[in-house]
Amino acid sequence: MEQLGTVFTMLLIAWGVVTAVLAVLVIYRATLSSHEDDQIFITAGEQHQEQEAIIAKITQLSRPIIALTALWSVLLLSVAGVWLYQGFKSF
Repeated sequence: MEQLGTVFTMLLIAWGVVTAVLAVLVIYRATLSSHEDDQIFITAGEQHQEQEAIIAKITQLSRPIIALTALWSVLLLSVAGVWLYQGFKSF
């Protein structure tokens, strides 16, 4: 029973770390997205290059965000499963 408690604790810690990293990436992407809209129009060519660089960064962030969201979901379901198993076992 004690071993199941350590597994539960490790799953909670992993879920918390993934949640924190995912939150940072989503906030960073939102910040980049807001910078894309707030460009200073100095010259057309210069603005276009900066906007393309921002769009490239946003596109690069999509895959890690999707992967972390999938991992977050799996960890959440695992935590819920272990918690329910512990509850039924002690019932």
